[in-house]
Formats: sequence, C-alpha cells, structure tokens
Amino acid sequence: MAKKAQKKKANATKRRAHGKKLGRIDLNRILVPIDFSGFSRKALQYAIPFSRQFKASIDLIYVVEPTVYPADFSFGQVGFPAIEDELRKRAADELDELVRHEIGKKVPARRAIRTGKAFYEIIQYAREEKMDLIIIATHGHTGIEHALFGSTAEKVVRKAPCPVLVVRTDEREFVR
Repeated sequence: MAKKAQKKKANATKRRAHGKKLGRIDLNRILVPIDFSGFSRKALQYAIPFSRQFKASIDLIYVVEPTVYPADFSFGQVGFPAIEDELRKRAADELDELVRHEIGKKVPARRAIRTGKAFYEIIQYAREEKMDLIIIATHGHTGIEHALFGSTAEKVVRKAPCPVLVVRTDEREFVR
C-alpha cells in the first residue's frame, strides 16, 4: 500500500510540475465535412455519439468547388455562377434534411456552406470557428486517382488547427 501511495504522490507532483491536469478532454465543437456520400455520412455517425458524450455541438460543412471550364478562342477560363448558386441551394436543402433526420434533437447542430477548395475551406472554417475536433471520412482512393487528386482528408490532417479523427470504410468500427 505504501508503494501505491508514493507512486500516486509522485504522479501528482509531476502533473503539478507541468502545470496541467491530466485526463480531461474539453470538447465543445465538432466539425464534420459532408459531401453527401456514404463515407461522409459514416463520419457523421461517429460525430453524434462523441457530441452526446462530451456535450459538444456539431457543425456540418459542405464545400462547393468552383465550376470553371476552359474557354475556346483564348478568352480564358469561364465560370458559371448560376451553377454554383444552384449547388449551394441544393446543399442547404440536403444539409437541413440531414440535420433533421440524422441528428434531430440529439445534439445542437448547425450547417455551413463554403465555396472553394474543400481542404482549404474546411481548415479555414475550423480555424475561424475555433473547432475542437474534425471528424472526416476518407474515400480510400489509391493508385493513380490518389496521385492525381490527392486526398482532402490527408490535407486536412496535415494542416488542421485541431485534432482530426479520420473515419475509414471497411475497417473495424467502434461506433455501432
């Protein structure tokens, strides 16, 4: 018994020396990037129990990538703002539906729609809104597809201002 008490006292001294209390997770806001695929919906299924357990809110973010096409006759690139506006409207409707049916009144949730490169907008939103955790799905692209396009999840993991939980498909799950 005396050894246990000494060890406990030594650990308490170490914690005080570092000025931090160990073992407490302060999780208030969770960001879940959504592209309406089954993969991103699976990430949301992980976020809901985390949110309940830590009494955190969930922010869903959808990113509309700019629609730009090369033009003929050397006029430069042509954008289609009407298409982007339609994508934003449809995304808002889909996000509202997702919040109603998947989250409901289980936890506080809000949505955001941004336009730009997905990884950049996710990182910027997380930074601006002071998110505590990002839960993101990976589509599992490999080979040439991964080499050409890279992975949004990978870029978010590298540059995020907070911890990131990556949800992979077809792997062992701990949320059921």
